[in-house]
Amino acid sequence: MCGICGIVRTDGRAVDRELLRAMSATLVHRGPDSGGEVIDREAGLAARRLAIIDLEGGDQPITGEDGRVVVVQNGEIYNHAELRAELERAGHVFRTPHSDTEVLVHLYEEHGPRFAERLRGMFAVAVWDGARRRLVLARDRFGIKPLYYRDVPGELAFASELKALRRLPGLSRELDLDALEAFLAFNAIHGPRTIFREVRKLPPGHVLVHEAGRTRLERYAFERPAAVSELRGEPWEALAGELRERLRDSVRAHLVADVPVGVLLSGGIDSSALTALAATESSARVATFSIGFAERSFSEVELARTIARRYGTDHHELVVEPDAAALLPAIAAAFDEPFADSSALPTYLVSQLAAQHVKVALSGEGGDELFGGYETYVADRLALRGGGAARLLGPLVERLPSGSGRVPLDYKLKRFTRAAHLPPLERHHGWKEIFSPDARADLLRPDRRGSEDPLDVYRARWAETEGADTLARLQDVDRAIYLVDDLLVKTDRMSMAHSLELRVPFLDPAVAELALALPVAARVRGLAKKRLLRSAVEPLVGRDIARGRKKGFSIPAAAWLRGELEPFCREVLGAARLREQGYFEPAAVTRLIEDHVARREDNSRQLWGLMSFSLWQDGLQADASGAPAALAPARG
Repeated sequence: MCGICGIVRTDGRAVDRELLRAMSATLVHRGPDSGGEVIDREAGLAARRLAIIDLEGGDQPITGEDGRVVVVQNGEIYNHAELRAELERAGHVFRTPHSDTEVLVHLYEEHGPRFAERLRGMFAVAVWDGARRRLVLARDRFGIKPLYYRDVPGELAFASELKALRRLPGLSRELDLDALEAFLAFNAIHGPRTIFREVRKLPPGHVLVHEAGRTRLERYAFERPAAVSELRGEPWEALAGELRERLRDSVRAHLVADVPVGVLLSGGIDSSALTALAATESSARVATFSIGFAERSFSEVELARTIARRYGTDHHELVVEPDAAALLPAIAAAFDEPFADSSALPTYLVSQLAAQHVKVALSGEGGDELFGGYETYVADRLALRGGGAARLLGPLVERLPSGSGRVPLDYKLKRFTRAAHLPPLERHHGWKEIFSPDARADLLRPDRRGSEDPLDVYRARWAETEGADTLARLQDVDRAIYLVDDLLVKTDRMSMAHSLELRVPFLDPAVAELALALPVAARVRGLAKKRLLRSAVEPLVGRDIARGRKKGFSIPAAAWLRGELEPFCREVLGAARLREQGYFEPAAVTRLIEDHVARREDNSRQLWGLMSFSLWQDGLQADASGAPAALAPARG
């Protein structure tokens, strides 16, 4: 795992080595083991390295035989040994013992910008082709690793994180107001937008080619759900057995490393399956890591202990009562742009725990989107039959007081009745929407409104999967957008904050190929979710875990915001502070706080998002002024 950055100039000026080093220095947490840079007149590439494979010979940047092709990489290439053998047969000469990054150099020399099509892994790659004066950027097909770029007249710059691009002297701090609207709608900013108007995210499965002052984007991979006529129809046990072996193959590939590999274990089906497979496929004892909370409904350490005992893992757990007010500023700083998934807090803590023992860990992201694990998919199926009746019950449901627990029943019912009558895509978004269009209009100052509908990014993706069944299309928008721009951002930033590499075996082409071809009944039927996955892994994890409810690293945010976190919330979202920042109407924010504290509504997700934005603003202002970016709440 690494952090990469670079600059290519087309205005005749050479790259400033000190600027390149300053950009690279912001990424040291992603690669504390070594760093390096290469400058070829108008082009400069730099990397910070977390040494995982070929510890002695894999320092970056890496060049080819004649030095004209230079590569830096963030990620891991799991089929690098097979590709290396193929390239050696074609006459390429390697200088390192088994660096996966050097494979990229020769693969590019052989195939040009189409080299990314051959890769099995998670990666963000930059290639400088000195002979052609060409820069090629590539991002893996599932969007596991991040890559940002700024393309303005005379210069293209890129980096693994926004904080590196913020070192560019001419970068505008002007916010993209459409991105702000999207953040309020989703609690994350969906690509290709970023919070800054000048910066964009390279989409998953794409390459960017910058040559002769022109830039083009090309899609090289699109993991499309199968058409209804192409769904798999083999007997249930045969499909379950095939899935189990595909998962085993993926875990085996993801265990390849020259350092110990662990597993983040929540006690749910996904992480338990990964633990079981890792323990049986690894030659060494596997370490597992779990986080629990004092609030029993949010703590699954007992289930995690069950699977850890079954496979004899080196188990580590931490039951905490974290000081969220102390952690939130550091978490906001790690994300670089507004991000408000509250499960970032336990992910931060479990990554901190794991990093004390290993440099690499497996995580279960992707299982829900591929195999149908969310309750929203059940709601989508139920709404097909009872959307009209749900709307009639809406007035009664709205009178229910706000409950407590992981996801209170009243919260689910209100969400269901408010959206059940809508078309499929809008209904699906309605289950999860943070601020509705009307709520955003009340919240944002008139001069801070965007002009585009945040849901348009979902509509564009939806239009590309016509012919697949409705549930598969909804899973696809979740996998391509929510997973990429929320869950994978969360796992990447929270793990990298502690120099820990997280790998996600569910997001492997072999696993996805089968998942995308499963019939609806293998994913969701009635109230049952992940049906085939549960059957496939039950022999590995036991019935209690295989048939249990969804687990994850979540927190009791609603209770905290009515208890120990309420003073911090009122401070961070105080009227004077909001007026100074200049984006939100203080009266609208105060109403959200009061309705939540009085249990009239569960506004925890909305308040968490607003706090995240306010803390991010503090950090941005400190960075612009040159003050220490401590991100502490304002006092007095």
